[in-house]
Amino acid sequence: MAMLDGIHSIKDLTLEGRRTFVRVDFNCPLEEQDGKIVVSDDTRIREALPTLRHALEHGARLVLASHLGRPKPGKDNKKLSLEPVGARLSEMLGVEVLLPDDCVSDAARRIVKELRTGQVCLLENLRFHAEEEADDETFARQLAELCDVYVDDAFGAAHRAHASVHALARLVPERAAGLLMIKEITALSKLIEAPPHPYVAVLGGAKVSDKIEVLDQLLERVDALLIGGAMANTFLAAQGVDMAASKIEADKLPLARTILEKAKSNRRKVELLLPTDVVVAKSLDATEGSIVDVGTGLPTGTMALDVGPRTVAAFAATFANARTILWNGPLGLFEKAPFAAGTFGIAKAIVAATARAESPAFSVIGGGDSAAAVHAAGEEVAAGISHISTGGGASLELLEGKKLPGIEALRGAAVGR
Repeated sequence: MAMLDGIHSIKDLTLEGRRTFVRVDFNCPLEEQDGKIVVSDDTRIREALPTLRHALEHGARLVLASHLGRPKPGKDNKKLSLEPVGARLSEMLGVEVLLPDDCVSDAARRIVKELRTGQVCLLENLRFHAEEEADDETFARQLAELCDVYVDDAFGAAHRAHASVHALARLVPERAAGLLMIKEITALSKLIEAPPHPYVAVLGGAKVSDKIEVLDQLLERVDALLIGGAMANTFLAAQGVDMAASKIEADKLPLARTILEKAKSNRRKVELLLPTDVVVAKSLDATEGSIVDVGTGLPTGTMALDVGPRTVAAFAATFANARTILWNGPLGLFEKAPFAAGTFGIAKAIVAATARAESPAFSVIGGGDSAAAVHAAGEEVAAGISHISTGGGASLELLEGKKLPGIEALRGAAVGR
């Protein structure tokens, strides 16, 4: 079954004058500026704009709902109010955004009831209610009172069986995917259903344990698997390399050896590359690093914080003929300038493969820290990637072959009045 089978688009719905409940992912990072809490990265808001503009242009009375952060269950945390998000959204949409004190209060019901065509209401943080993460049907029914049609555009939350993406969707007969959700599913399905080969995957990040299932799946699909970041430390240690003070998952050493053996014995003859040189320092706060050959082991007291230039060159060489490239997880502590070169170098090499005149690669960045790293490499770099996912966890679970609750709940809906 194709991933979009049985799922309607917001374009299939009649929206004129109707309360259109759109579950968005506005889980944006916040920061304090001049004593005021503001959105520090509006990427998730920007990605939702095509769906929201479509709804407004078609006469919707727009009701938006999102979570933000991880407030303590049942506790009202003003630091995680969606007010700063609403302010930024208002600027970007060019319309007033109404924000009630709660998502299911009398005030929320009154504001939604009085909405006119073209007006926007952003409900307060759904996670202020513990029932949201519990996928509570009673809470979902309270939300259902606020909508005539339901649209899920929150791909970043699609892997969670939470009330607003799972129980609520099944309660509303007229339901559909937003334009961002469809864009995400379409792009990621290309990596699963029939990816053009050669297919190269780059995995980084902190933990092997976070990527066990996707590693197994990728070994059955890819031609080359490149491993960097802190998770590479465990693989190198499994090969007997002295990683000194580097972060290692000691309990995952046997697993790393198993994965290395699987790659060798795999019928597809997967090429698995690990770093051959790394940039080391004695602390995360170091202002400079030194390049060390992995074969000699790391100097006592140092830790690997980036991949080295020979590793970048070797990884980039695998992109030369690649037709499909997946990257999930940064290859170093890219937030610190001395340890950003490896991650940024790989980002630029992927863009070069995506932009080549003959047989360009289809490139996908798997959300979260990977997306942040690509944007940090430069907006011109980010613009050169075929698809940057807004959902790190959701994209990984989809690639693992799992059915995501938020996607499955959209299937089999009715459309029209």
